[in-house]
This record gives sequence, C-alpha cells and structure tokens, in this order.
Amino acid sequence: MRLIIATKNRGKFLEIKHIFGGLKVKLISLNGLKANLKIKEDGKTFFQNALKKAMAVSKIYPNDLVVGEDSGLEVKYLNNRPGIFSKRYAGKNSTDYRNNLKLLRELKGVKKTQRRACYRCVVALVKDSKIMKKFEGKLCGTINDKMVGKNGFGYDPIFYLPKYKKTVAQLPLKEKNRISHRAKAFGKLKKFLASYLKNK
Repeated sequence: MRLIIATKNRGKFLEIKHIFGGLKVKLISLNGLKANLKIKEDGKTFFQNALKKAMAVSKIYPNDLVVGEDSGLEVKYLNNRPGIFSKRYAGKNSTDYRNNLKLLRELKGVKKTQRRACYRCVVALVKDSKIMKKFEGKLCGTINDKMVGKNGFGYDPIFYLPKYKKTVAQLPLKEKNRISHRAKAFGKLKKFLASYLKNK
C-alpha cells in the first residue's frame, strides 16, 4: 500500500521515513509524484493546513492513503508566534537561518525563564477525500540565546532542551526521532496504521 506524505521538505520526509521504519507501506513524498502540486497554506491553525494538504493530494490520488502534516514553533513570550508562520517567519523568501535570526532578535534581552517554547505537530490522515484520523505531538523547551548544532532543520539550532543540556540540532537523528513533536504525532499514526494494515 502507498502512503503519500504531502510535503516537499526533504528533511521532514527523512525524519518521517526513520519513524516509520518496519511499517510495511511504501512511503512517497510530493517530490516522488508526477502531479506538480502547489498547495497554499492559508489555514488559521496547524490542523487546517495539515488537512488542506492531505485533501489536495487525495483528490488526485483517491486510492492512496495521504498524510498532511503541519508543524511549527510557539514561543509563549511572543503570544505563541511564529506558530503557523514558522516556515516563512522572516518573510516570503525566508530560510531556516533567517527565521532563527529574527526570533533571536525578538528575544534579545529576554530572561531565560521567559523564553519557554513548544514545537507542535498536527497530522491528518485522509483517504478518498475523507478524513480518517487526526494525531498530535508536542515537545517543550526554551529558546537558546544563539544557534548551536548542525543537525536537524527549522528552529532546531535555537530550541534548547534543559533535560539534555543541548539544542535539538545537537542531538543525533535517532535521538531526535525518539522525542520530537513529529515523532510523537507520527508514532501515534504508525501505531494506527499497523492495526489498519493488519485488518486489510
């Protein structure tokens, strides 16, 4: 059975592939499809964006299971910004580096105790343009005062985990995939799919 992950983000797809190890399903990203899809992420919540991606793909590939995912960083001091705008926080042509810089500038001089943040991930599973299930995951930490580490992507270089005394970008991929917001949401999805496929 094919499972289409509605993303063109290679780093994100690689993470998901690691999480889904051992599951008997063929994983495909939007980069592996013939259809040149451009999905406008204009939802007001992570779930709305995740569902929009999944539905757009499902209309073209109704026989496949499709997963839409949206995730981002919420900083309490900034009223949960950047939130759904995490990917394009520094503007239309923003990069991970520019997004990190903008956030660091906004938090300059802010005490450690006020730099609490959470990574959030929402996943929508769809088949034949019908939603089957919704999954969520969360990872909480603080925003570091500088970028540290070379692993991961997004805000990983500034997302600090007090328990590990490291940023997410300093963690090996295997460790990140055990604790991340995406690992938690997709772990729930993996468990659901294992049961679903067994009954097929």
